[in-house]
Amino acid sequence: MLEHAAGQPWIYPVLLVFFFIDGFATILPSETAIVGLSALSLHNGEPNLWILGGTALVGAMAGDNMAYMLGRKIGLNRWKWMRRPKVQKMFAWAQYELDKRGAVLIFTARYIPWGRVAVNYVAGQTGFRHRTFFFLDAFACVTWVCYSIGIGILAGQWVHNNPLLGVGIAVAFAVILGIVVDHVLRWWHKYLEKKDTEKKDHAREAAASAEAPKADPQRNAVAGVDLSKPAG
Repeated sequence: MLEHAAGQPWIYPVLLVFFFIDGFATILPSETAIVGLSALSLHNGEPNLWILGGTALVGAMAGDNMAYMLGRKIGLNRWKWMRRPKVQKMFAWAQYELDKRGAVLIFTARYIPWGRVAVNYVAGQTGFRHRTFFFLDAFACVTWVCYSIGIGILAGQWVHNNPLLGVGIAVAFAVILGIVVDHVLRWWHKYLEKKDTEKKDHAREAAASAEAPKADPQRNAVAGVDLSKPAG
């Protein structure tokens, strides 16, 4: 069924909707779809990798921008799933990071499924400039599509006589690599956050030192005795 569907013209409109929904509601495994179909294309020539990549790019960008518009229109607590503690925590993280390094966050969040949804919503809710968001997201989506197709092709080459086994290996490889990338990016953002905190602490200490009252010899003088000097 998978091999048959890969050669049908209706697979591309279906995938377009698939990638679009995944941009604002992480309920569909878009990475799995593009990686698996890329591995299958390596053996059968279908689906066409160029059309697959273009479909994934358009769908992903449309979904991300839909999340941006939803964030601007409805905010971050309209729906029940948005009010869950973990989701609210993700929104808070995205808002903090977006204020500090918007360009880096929008790019790297594309590789973190829940992270990218949170960032896209928060970008819209906080009024992040849409034109800037659009171009940053476009660049992130291009790299994400190339990355996903590359994984599918690389893993699919390991099995030459069994296309479906190649798909399975590609998907498993993508899941494992995705977990690694997810943890590395989260660690990196936490490291940057820690560095920001250290800079703030140093700035506070410097400000406190500058505002500390200096010793005044006149105040220490009592009846002609300078109390700032030890008695001899």
